[in-house]
Amino acid sequence: MSLGALSATTRRVHIPAATYRLGSDAHYAEERPIRSVALEAFEIDIHPVTNAAFTAFVQASGWVTLAERSDPSGSGVFTPSQGPIALDDPRRWWRHEAQACWKHPRGEGSDLTGLDDHPVVHISLEDAKAYADWHGLSLPTEAQWEAAARGGLIDAQYAWGETFKPDGRLMANVWTGAFPWFHSRDEGAGTSPVGQFGANGFGLLDMIGNVWEWTLSPFDQASGCCTPGQEGKLMALKGGSFLCAAEYCERYRPAARIGVTADTTMAHIGFRCIQPL
Repeated sequence: MSLGALSATTRRVHIPAATYRLGSDAHYAEERPIRSVALEAFEIDIHPVTNAAFTAFVQASGWVTLAERSDPSGSGVFTPSQGPIALDDPRRWWRHEAQACWKHPRGEGSDLTGLDDHPVVHISLEDAKAYADWHGLSLPTEAQWEAAARGGLIDAQYAWGETFKPDGRLMANVWTGAFPWFHSRDEGAGTSPVGQFGANGFGLLDMIGNVWEWTLSPFDQASGCCTPGQEGKLMALKGGSFLCAAEYCERYRPAARIGVTADTTMAHIGFRCIQPL
């Protein structure tokens, strides 16, 4: 599915007012318990905000992202190991790159060539809010995000059903191979164009995998699987990313969540917006 025409102008999907079952009792502790949450209707972006859309926002608004203006400047970039390593510390495969930011996603010397329809990354919560405010939108709460990601399925393990790879088909951009050193797909580890994988039951794309997405909800339990150690108030990210791997971070599910500080910027963190109704 090609979504090049949607790169700068994102469509949204209507999520009806209803009571949704969220969470999971079958996986990580921070996902428990399964609970019912009543939500008002809202609309949510069909896919994460792309580099093309964020470029248009920066050109119009003059916004400078946190990764560009922080001291020291830069952001977290994934670095695969040379072979099997212990998976007890994310700092083994993350490094801070002084030049890394949304327009230099892999650090110094990199740019957005060929990446217009990929999700924008290295985005802090402040950056995501600025984009949303500029467009008269908002960011989703965790409950809104998860209800949308489930696509109308009730208590399903994945956004597409109960089987991770139905009929052997990969359903999202997640890690395949042996984390964090061997990636079995030719394109290697990184973001993919939005819409490369199929939509969920609501017609939403990339709700699972590709990039973690910001929400407005606080995260109340420790979970440092996908980022280096965090200190301070944590905010909830949803959806998993291209780095989620079965042997380490099986968080490519609607119920899955991690917590990071609002000033976190990394190569696997992006966002999408909602329109409250």
